[in-house]
Amino acid sequence: MSESLKLLIESPDLLGPPLLTGAVAGLVLGWIGVYVVLRRMVFVSAAIAQSAAAGVGLALLLHRLYGWPVPPLLGAGLATALASLLFTSDPTRLRITRESLLGLAYVGSGASALLIGDRLGEEAQEISGLLFGNAVLVRDLDMALIVGAGALSLGLHLWLRRGLIFLAADPEGAKAQGLPTRLLEFTLFATLGLMVALSTRALGALPVFAFCVLPAMAALPLAPSAGAALALAALFGALAGGGGYLAAFSWDLTVGAAQTLTAVAVVVAALVGRAGWRWVGRRGSRAGA
Repeated sequence: MSESLKLLIESPDLLGPPLLTGAVAGLVLGWIGVYVVLRRMVFVSAAIAQSAAAGVGLALLLHRLYGWPVPPLLGAGLATALASLLFTSDPTRLRITRESLLGLAYVGSGASALLIGDRLGEEAQEISGLLFGNAVLVRDLDMALIVGAGALSLGLHLWLRRGLIFLAADPEGAKAQGLPTRLLEFTLFATLGLMVALSTRALGALPVFAFCVLPAMAALPLAPSAGAALALAALFGALAGGGGYLAAFSWDLTVGAAQTLTAVAVVVAALVGRAGWRWVGRRGSRAGA
């Protein structure tokens, strides 16, 4: 038994919360990420994560300048809620595309986080931690919030799974069939925003963005159906979140970077496996002919 695994077993109260938090965040965001990738809205999660960082910075700045006791988590939640509402709007009325709106939100919130960080001085380390990940230790409150929000979000997605899959595959067809597309879309963005806000606060924006995109990228080429892709992406996300933490703990690495690179490794393995399977299939077809 390795020393790191032995220490994990002997100190579950210390190391268990970040391991569980990373696994749950990866699982739920991996599931939701399938819809994000299918709808080609990869930068939604990045824009929401940047908004959360800007919201935390604004809360800290208000406390420093005016003494307002605004909790950083509340600032992150409000910022991501506003971003989610913005993304559910119809930007074509303003003659702009949704991709342009995402770019505006991403650049604007990222620049705001940096400018606020300059004004905060030493407190800017909290924003830096949000952007790049600092989940060496996770508070019990953060763990409880992520587990509770994850259970709620996953429950809603299981209940609305067929409608969400239809909407992701054929938005126009979903409207023609009379599905409540606005409600489904709001549910998607609201659950994504909730999980991103809480997970960014605990883990950092970099691994959260990775969980929203990379597990789905690995699952979709392998899965025979949308339902299988959701299950695989959730599994891959949990592996990236939990396995990345164990890798960081074992080799003294930055947690957010280790979780992100674990997700990258899962994508590479999936693509290589898919290519190898197709090559074997072609070889078998030629041999049979």
